[in-house]
Amino acid sequence: MLGLAACSGGKAGGDGQTTTTQESSTTAAADGGLQNFDPCSFLSSDDLSAAGVTGPGEKQDNFSFEPGCSYEGEKILLAVYKNQEETVAKYEKSGNWDKYEKFQLNGRSAARAVEGGGGAVDAGCSIVIDAGGGVVLVDVTEVMPDSVPDKCGEAEKIARQIEAKFPK
Repeated sequence: MLGLAACSGGKAGGDGQTTTTQESSTTAAADGGLQNFDPCSFLSSDDLSAAGVTGPGEKQDNFSFEPGCSYEGEKILLAVYKNQEETVAKYEKSGNWDKYEKFQLNGRSAARAVEGGGGAVDAGCSIVIDAGGGVVLVDVTEVMPDSVPDKCGEAEKIARQIEAKFPK
């Protein structure tokens, strides 16, 4: 669990004192679905180290509906995105996939997705996981050609490591 605390805005109590409430960002994300899920503050330093990447992450906001954060390591580029409008089932139809294999990840619907690139470019692999009323995507691409023989295996390993902290 993340140890970061988030403070909500205070309300004046009957005695004129301001009160605040605190809860961990992981608990806030679990209670608020993906609305409060921040891909750039979600991964702990232990998560990053286990994945073979370092922080801080770089915000990825190419699409307003799918904000994310990317991290670089010696062999892989890791990105974590959220999308509150899609599900694993919807993503199968809306993407340009060379491969889209559904499976269960600790009771959640998930898929291994390899984006279509016509075979000329190896785009890497995304693990798409139902979470908090939408999906979280864990993307792995390689830093150098042939540095990661099984990008989907690497992405799935990372997804399995962090999935328990995703909002339900």
